[in-house]
Amino acid sequence: MSEFSINDVGVKVGLEIHQQLATNKKLFCNCTPIESDEYFIKFQRKLRASKSELGEFDPAALFEKSKSKTIMYYANPESSCLVEQDEEPPHELDKDARKISLIIASALKSNIFSEIYPMRKTVVDGSNTTGFQRTMLISQGGFYDVDGTKIGIQSICLEEDAAKILGEEGSIRKYGLERLGVPLVEIATEPFEVKPQEVRKIALSLGRILRSTKKVKRGLGSIRQDVNVSIKEGGVVIEVKGVQQLEQLEKVVEYEAKRQHGLLKISKKLQEKNWMHNYNDDRKDITELFSKCKSKIIQNAIKKNQKIFAVSFRNMAGMFGYSPYEGIRLGKEVAELVRFFGLGGVFHSDELPNYGVEESDLENLKEFLKINENDGFLILAIPEEKIHTIVDQIILRIEHIKNEGIPIDTRLATQTGETKFLRPRPGAARMYPETDIPPIIISKEELEDAKKNIPKSWDESIKELQTKYEINSQLTEQIFDSRYIELFEKIVEKTKVSPTFVASVLCSTITNLERSGLNSNLLQNENIVKSFELLEVGKIAKESIEIIFENIMAGKANTIEEAMKNTAIEAVNESDLEKIIEEIVEKNQDIIKNQKERAIGPLMGIAMKELRGKASGETVNKLLLKNIKKKLASI
Repeated sequence: MSEFSINDVGVKVGLEIHQQLATNKKLFCNCTPIESDEYFIKFQRKLRASKSELGEFDPAALFEKSKSKTIMYYANPESSCLVEQDEEPPHELDKDARKISLIIASALKSNIFSEIYPMRKTVVDGSNTTGFQRTMLISQGGFYDVDGTKIGIQSICLEEDAAKILGEEGSIRKYGLERLGVPLVEIATEPFEVKPQEVRKIALSLGRILRSTKKVKRGLGSIRQDVNVSIKEGGVVIEVKGVQQLEQLEKVVEYEAKRQHGLLKISKKLQEKNWMHNYNDDRKDITELFSKCKSKIIQNAIKKNQKIFAVSFRNMAGMFGYSPYEGIRLGKEVAELVRFFGLGGVFHSDELPNYGVEESDLENLKEFLKINENDGFLILAIPEEKIHTIVDQIILRIEHIKNEGIPIDTRLATQTGETKFLRPRPGAARMYPETDIPPIIISKEELEDAKKNIPKSWDESIKELQTKYEINSQLTEQIFDSRYIELFEKIVEKTKVSPTFVASVLCSTITNLERSGLNSNLLQNENIVKSFELLEVGKIAKESIEIIFENIMAGKANTIEEAMKNTAIEAVNESDLEKIIEEIVEKNQDIIKNQKERAIGPLMGIAMKELRGKASGETVNKLLLKNIKKKLASI
């Protein structure tokens, strides 16, 4: 195993930013996309692949169809209608979404088309009830600057967002329709060659241009980065979908470059091995042979009436476990493919004996398969009707790696920054004209209006925000980049609470609670606003806000009042506070005698333990110091 250096492989990166627009309506109907866990409508579909206008099947659609999933949809009439259920034709294109997309294209100096043609993009994973996503190419070309470097824009599209995945149960995949049809812009950059650590800044800069319009949604899930990665030697572009956080980008680019370079090394090794494959005699049912195997995985599969199959590979000993770089193996590529079809996993010859499969089992297997120590094999627990589909796909993938090097995939980013197989890369047959919506004519007046509404630059917006609210530059950047900028401005305009304190709570306090595993989605905007209103009138202390938010984000309360009751928060009046401080000083005379005014430290800890959330630390500190001095004067 060798060390990987990303600087040696010539990495090219392209970004696809998907940003939801803040129209409060869906793209082709008037429904409001309200997030809810309550569903009153339920229906199911079975989607299939169909030929394009040129008589071709899209490879990604065919591959997805091979999984034979039944799609179950859940809907709430408050957030979806017959359009989302594909029971009614799409309505007229939303005017706000149209206007915002033209402003964004103008801000990026992109060339807007005078006629826009709605298209259908085939999607058969179930995330669209229609089996396609509606998309419109708004403009091409353009650029933006990142520290003096021009990042080219390839295209800007206006399209519908997909349904929200709710989970899978066996052969049933579940989706909620509240997000389906939400308008979003897709911005694809030209490929660029930079170091992985610079990709984050390029994505951040584009996100800031979008946020400067003040017409895009904020928060987790409202913006998604897909990233295209290729290396010089491979020449294949791999699309990685679903990068939710900028922090993932650098890791994803580095991992994917390493994986691609590792696959090229595996390819050369496969060619050296002179791997041979016999389609007529490669897969055999070994259920009876392994009926007494001690592997829990195999025994559980047999109990579920699954079959155990072995697939033999001549001259493949050592290849499934061969690891050119850490975490990159042919066995891992095969396992990802198998999981795509809903199987738990696969055993390969280079990792056995293990997992309850013993040496005696392997000897019997080799004899049964008529293979020797130079050969390899896979063991799969699989429903009998799926065996040929899955084994054929495994063999095709290994053959592709041997002959071509890097399979042309669409992959999914994981939280750890790795990527996993999602589906084959779609082809040209995926796109065809939308027949329910006429072409959209863009007038000169619309173009002029879009240019007039180009937002201020991020630097100008930051400077304006900093001057207006008198907060430091670091906090200004944090609040502008956060999902709480509009809420921040609302609170500061509605109350007299210090803007610095409001920004600090929204950017630091909530973030720190999230890092400790609490859910900020449970914290509704109206509760945040109300907490600052209570602070302004003196009903709670500054320290109370974190306690209240913690209680709500932990799911223990739904409202401010419930959280205050749960945590026994109630502001102490001035006279009662004086008495409590006097008692603390009286009880701790020895500490005051020994430490004099330095006793403020330990006494502050004692006082705040009793008064946390009931009085501000600043007030407690002043009263303690006053009473300590008074006590020292009387000793």
